[in-house]
Amino acid sequence: MEVIIERACGMDVHKDSITACIITPKGKEIQTFSTKTVFLLQLIDWIKEHDCTHVAMESTGVFWKPIVNLLEAESIEFLVVNAQHMKAVPGRKTDVKDAEWIAKLLRHGLLKASFIPDRNQRELRELVRYRRSIIEERARQHNRIQKVLEGANIKLGSVVSDIMGVSSLDMLRAIADGENDPEKLASFARRSMKKKKSELELALRGYINPHQRLMLKTILVHIEFLTEQIELLNEEVATRLSSHQEDIERLDSIPGIATRMAEQILAEVGTDVEKQFPSSAHLCSWAGLVPGHNESAGKRKSTNMKKGNKYLKSALIEAAHSVRGSKTYLGALYRRTASRKGKKRAGISVAHAILRISYYLLTRKEMYLDLGEDYFDKQKEQSIVRYSVRRLENLGYNVTITDPNAS
Repeated sequence: MEVIIERACGMDVHKDSITACIITPKGKEIQTFSTKTVFLLQLIDWIKEHDCTHVAMESTGVFWKPIVNLLEAESIEFLVVNAQHMKAVPGRKTDVKDAEWIAKLLRHGLLKASFIPDRNQRELRELVRYRRSIIEERARQHNRIQKVLEGANIKLGSVVSDIMGVSSLDMLRAIADGENDPEKLASFARRSMKKKKSELELALRGYINPHQRLMLKTILVHIEFLTEQIELLNEEVATRLSSHQEDIERLDSIPGIATRMAEQILAEVGTDVEKQFPSSAHLCSWAGLVPGHNESAGKRKSTNMKKGNKYLKSALIEAAHSVRGSKTYLGALYRRTASRKGKKRAGISVAHAILRISYYLLTRKEMYLDLGEDYFDKQKEQSIVRYSVRRLENLGYNVTITDPNAS
């Protein structure tokens, strides 16, 4: 095979060690380095001494990130490759052989690099992903409050729609501080909640123990802390995306996508989508929202979806389920798919549609225009008319069709 890259380095990266193999026209050299910063700098110097122009490594966990940061600072070309794309020959599985195999594949141009965004986007990704994890943790704390209340036979969640609403929070704080009187607790109700005062008094009559009060107080303090941290992260993310406010507004115009979700989409796919992904189909495949291809001898085998970007995929599926009752094109698509294939596949189908729409909005610089809830009916208007007429005629009716637009 033709050699594309004369001086290439392949790395087998682990948590505590890195095995690197450099292949040049003069031969090959293999060394093992520790992953501590001092030794990583020695690794970079060793690569530069051999005038190595390209470096390739597997995308194993997060262990590749510090190496990429150093290579990027030295302006050395690097490829982070999916491990499935370059599995070593069976029976030759050692760290040294892996590093040598990666270097050989790199020299002959047989490696396909994974999408590694620039440093600014990587930092934005970390912030957005961490914010999402904190939001999920806060939701878990909300569920813990409900569990504590049920243990004390306080049925507050059966009366109020949001247990963390303004009125409910005042009641929970009073319970945590030792208040037992249901009438006093119900008096914290505000606005429309006052109409349910008698129901609240019944729901707030329970048997709460001192340890449950302590748990409530601790959980409420934790939720307040998490909320403060989320606000700090919101401000930082908004500052970093301030120059892309128009793109956020475009994504926000899609049903099911709010500002926070729009920020996550931009953080995952980047702000220059067209440069990284040549088509919407390519983007959806990268996100893991398309069926796999597995065909042999004319037979199609399992077409399970690949993993893709789990952060983007889960967020889009969450947005897809939120539009299931809306009177929009996406809502109609969800209900249409769910009736035939179930809710899970409907979520995937609508998530795929949302991502395709996002791609076109970002590349064409347009706002979202909804096709309407009746889009699918209009597409098959004639077939629906024929089907309806046939059903009525089978029941014995004489049917005459008149065009309402005819003069």
